[in-house]
This record gives sequence, C-alpha cells and structure tokens, in this order.
Amino acid sequence: MSMGPIHAFLAGTGRDGARRSLADILAFDDARIEGVHDYIQWCFPLPEASRAVPGAPVLGRGEAEAIRADESARAGLRSALERMRLFYTRTDGWLRPYDHNHLRITRILTAIRSLLGPAEAQAFHAFVTARNAQAGSPINQDSLRYWGSALRDA
Repeated sequence: MSMGPIHAFLAGTGRDGARRSLADILAFDDARIEGVHDYIQWCFPLPEASRAVPGAPVLGRGEAEAIRADESARAGLRSALERMRLFYTRTDGWLRPYDHNHLRITRILTAIRSLLGPAEAQAFHAFVTARNAQAGSPINQDSLRYWGSALRDA
C-alpha cells in the first residue's frame, strides 16, 4: 500500500508543501510555532479544506484509515501534539479573548479525536482549558464551545 502525502509526513518519511519534514517542524522554536501558519494543517489534518491556508492538504477517508492503522504515523501525530502542548505551556499570548491559536486548538482537538481517539483529545482539552482557567479565563466563550464540540463531533 502506498502512503498518501499526509500519512508519509506524519510517519516521518514525507515532506510538507514547503519541503519540511515532521522533524523540522518539531524543532521549530516557539516564535516559529507562533509565526508560521502553514504547518498546522500537515501536523493535524482534517477532511475539510483550510480557510486560513489555501492549498493545504485535505485528509481523505482512506488516508485517515491508513494513519490510524500505522503506529509510526500515530507516533508522529503524538509528537506534534506534544510539541503544541509544550508551546501552549511556555507561552501566554494565546490566553486572551481572541487569538488565531484558538482556531489551531479546535483543529488539533478535531484531528486528535479522529486519528488518535477521544481519550487523547479529552486530555488535550483538559490541558488547554486548565491553562485558560489558571490565566483567569480570558478566552471567549465561542472558542470554548468550539473546543467542546470538537470532542463530540465525529
């Protein structure tokens, strides 16, 4: 079976649209995680086109199934999740009423739920909502509702 481009990227054998490997992105410093906007669609793919990054990959059903069945791709996805968790631990700029990271978090939750399962998505949700609470709950209610919906919507 040949790997699709997103599957290969997450498994560590492919490159994204900018010719970066997953390892390259995992090595980004926090400023690059914040400032670069075309990696998140590769690290956390969805079956819908990105409105923020035209031309970003769209995850097909067969490729999603292949990722779920491939431990190396799941490990890559977990590594990307851990990198984002580290970013959201070390930075506070996203802890405000409106920020593009709120959309990223919705994407992350949706992709993780679909590709790794609800338990891992719930754990990440608990982490970001706890960070929000620790910061005095600055994040708007709409974003928080989207995050909750990402846990329920299949």
